[in-house]
Amino acid sequence: MAITAQDVNKLRQMTGAGMMDCKKALTEAEGDFEKAVDILRKKGQKVSASRADRETKEGVVVTRVAENGTKGILLSLTCETDFVAKNEGFGEFANTLIDLAVANGSESKDAVLALPIENITVAEKIIEMTGRIGEKIDISHFEIISAEAVIPYIHSNGKLGVLVGLTNTSGTDVEEAGKDVAMQIAAMNPVAVDKDGVDSSTVEREIEIGKEQARAEGKAEEMLEKIALGKLAKFYKENTLLSQQFVKDNSKSIAQYLDGVSKGLTVNAFKRISIG
Repeated sequence: MAITAQDVNKLRQMTGAGMMDCKKALTEAEGDFEKAVDILRKKGQKVSASRADRETKEGVVVTRVAENGTKGILLSLTCETDFVAKNEGFGEFANTLIDLAVANGSESKDAVLALPIENITVAEKIIEMTGRIGEKIDISHFEIISAEAVIPYIHSNGKLGVLVGLTNTSGTDVEEAGKDVAMQIAAMNPVAVDKDGVDSSTVEREIEIGKEQARAEGKAEEMLEKIALGKLAKFYKENTLLSQQFVKDNSKSIAQYLDGVSKGLTVNAFKRISIG
């Protein structure tokens, strides 16, 4: 049957695919729009598979916090180029996904991918978008934290996001303090809340590095362990959140800053995701 320009445009409006792709799909489907959509989706699957090894170093980070402020979600939707990431529709899709996750109580990336959207799953929708846009698209991060108060922060470039979980939140300036700490995390990228949160492999590596540095400086073998432990203490101070110097006031640690805002106020968890 003859495929009209109006038919092609209708399919393009339905799918967002290119004009020639729509015409070919309609021709192959003999004018059946439902079949044509499936054909385009299958093409998307092929495009997605062919780009599976591509790196997605651009994208957006979005966040949501529950109305009662005790649970937060961070999600990053990534792609290959800045051009696609800055497209308004791309950001809207990221926000749609995180809203779906909140509405359905999703606890993982896999759970989000299995959610229904427009009569297909999120995973299938991403494949469809890959075919339409011609770039690999992925939910690269999905993080959740719960606390007495969860404070979100998205950096101005839209590519870095933080959630901070606070405890002992009876004070009046908790939200402002949370935002200060979130910006600290964004800037300084701590490895854990405190030294107890640093994984054992990192501790072992830092001790070995400290020993090798001391050995290279000609220190006696019997002194290496003590010197390495001293270097580890410095590592904790510089790389764990509560021990870090507060960037807005270097005379205080983050722990001291929070305690000064409200006695006992502290951080029990944080998540930081960055694209690129």
